[in-house]
Amino acid sequence: MRENEIDRRSHLNMSIKKSTGSGNKPSPAQHRWNVASRTLLAVAGGYAITAMATASLGVALPLPRAQAVMAATLFSFALYCALVIWAYSAATARRAWSVAAVLAALPAAHLAFRWVAA
Repeated sequence: MRENEIDRRSHLNMSIKKSTGSGNKPSPAQHRWNVASRTLLAVAGGYAITAMATASLGVALPLPRAQAVMAATLFSFALYCALVIWAYSAATARRAWSVAAVLAALPAAHLAFRWVAA
């Protein structure tokens, strides 16, 4: 029983080592562009998405105007932090930008609908 457990652990360790190998390492220039892209997404994209979400929630929440704006503003701090964390924790920069585009489309569509309907 003990030997079987040791064999299983060594097999798991080997599979982990294989999957985290550096066989597909990007060049220094690619790495720099990847970091620059994620930084642009975190700073500028995060700000834009957060601003749109705050404006959208400010008009959508069923509260008095001052309370709705305050609640949306409080939510915006958590949203911005989450977007910055997501920009760097996504598996690829392309995935981070794709998710950010979807997240930006939701409040943008809501604001556009409100603008056209008004």
